[in-house]
Amino acid sequence: MPASASPNSSTGSATLPAARVLVFSQRAEVRASVRNAVGRRPARDLGRIDWIECETVESVLSYVDAGSVDLVLLDGESQPTGGMGIARQLKYEISQCPPVCVLIARQADRWLAHWSLADASLAFPLDALEAADTVARLLRERLRGVPVVTS
Repeated sequence: MPASASPNSSTGSATLPAARVLVFSQRAEVRASVRNAVGRRPARDLGRIDWIECETVESVLSYVDAGSVDLVLLDGESQPTGGMGIARQLKYEISQCPPVCVLIARQADRWLAHWSLADASLAFPLDALEAADTVARLLRERLRGVPVVTS
């Protein structure tokens, strides 16, 4: 995601860069609930979100490995490979891995999200304000070049 905004000639205002956010779940209803909770623009100081929906581990790895993603949201309950295992794999294998947020079924699973090296976690049912705030925080950190969790 570009760090600077480009001027919009018709209005004189700045156009904020879009963020590419990948959401992984094998269940379409989970992906839809994430998109609906976060929305198209999680905060006024950020650009819109271009959502990338993935339902296979292979597609997640392909997008992240190509460096075309600003944030990764992973369903921790996906089967047979859950988002926590994918998060840990990404953190160990991808240089300059984007921030990762794991979607958990229970608050008690936060320790597993921590083990997975995820930068954040969100519990179901998703709270729209918390989801948008978490996504906005992670995207801001990405823009500022804040290092992600590596160990």
